Amino acid sequence: MTDSPATPVRKVIHIDMDAFYASVEQRDNPELRGKPVAVGGSRERGVVAAASYEARKFGVRSAMPSVTAKRKCPELIFVKPRFDAYRAVSAQIRDIFADYTPLIEPLSLDEAYLDVTQNLKGIASATQIAEDIRARIRAETQLTASAGVSYNKFLAKLASDHNKPDGLFVITPRMGPGFVESLPVGRFHGIGPATAAKMNRLGIETGADLRERSLPFLQQHFGKAGHFYYWISRGVDERPVRPDRIRKSVGAEDTFAADLFTLEDAQAEVAKVGEKVWRYCEKHSIRGRTVTLKVKYADFQQITRSRTQHVPVTGAADLLGIANDLLAGVFPTPKGIRLLGVTLSSLEEPAREDGGDDTQQLKLTL
Repeated sequence: MTDSPATPVRKVIHIDMDAFYASVEQRDNPELRGKPVAVGGSRERGVVAAASYEARKFGVRSAMPSVTAKRKCPELIFVKPRFDAYRAVSAQIRDIFADYTPLIEPLSLDEAYLDVTQNLKGIASATQIAEDIRARIRAETQLTASAGVSYNKFLAKLASDHNKPDGLFVITPRMGPGFVESLPVGRFHGIGPATAAKMNRLGIETGADLRERSLPFLQQHFGKAGHFYYWISRGVDERPVRPDRIRKSVGAEDTFAADLFTLEDAQAEVAKVGEKVWRYCEKHSIRGRTVTLKVKYADFQQITRSRTQHVPVTGAADLLGIANDLLAGVFPTPKGIRLLGVTLSSLEEPAREDGGDDTQQLKLTL
């Protein structure tokens, strides 16, 4: 690989719906429009799944404890999530994408990559396609989307964040390296808070700093990810848009109205969560070998415990048996438990009877 990608210039669009869950709620309930809304959680328990832009002005963010969100925004309105409604809207949006290209890589219900290098409409301009898609989303769903257009996935993702909400930004091949150089590494998709902090300790604050580090240096400090960081600092990302991207795990979790202290109460809740996971696995003929238990305590300390088998989990009883074994290991509990989650990973899909190897994007939001 050289500093200039060897493959022809691609045209990639990243579409990201604006405050998706909260926007759907405001669309469907006029009384919520213009007001700070948090989907999920409650006044005292749980976490925020999504926040409207009115709430974000107060510092309310997704994954924030509800009590913290309420403290930041006393007028915050909590709304129970309606995942069936969000999935229905997501399917509408996916149908719009499919009118332009079959190369669609969903990342979640509210965002996706599209490769429009060779598109079904024969439109030469990726920017025009992005504008058309945004206009259709607004007309058909009464919601807004932001779009980023560039020559690779990494830059398209950065571009879609640049003018949110309801914006469009284009990063051309000539702009790419310079655009990356000016950004803090914490803004890079693929570099989380912990990695950004580690980079900062090594004197890497911006894309320019990252570019100055050698490939051996980055691999020494960041392992296999060092190769990815080396090239994105140069505006290079050769990952294809994959319409068959497979979900790496299937999980569900629940936050409780009152903290749990006994093993029996915790087992009852693990059974409910585990059964949700297995119903999804059964519906989609998914099997996996690794079971992970997530425990969040009343003080928000979080731990996980995992077990990997040589053969896939065979049924709900098998899944729950492993989860309960892991659960027993954290008892007696030193403090109350506010959340429990169960995840199945190391996923496998049974071979198709027709001998094909097609795969599908798997998603479970509970």
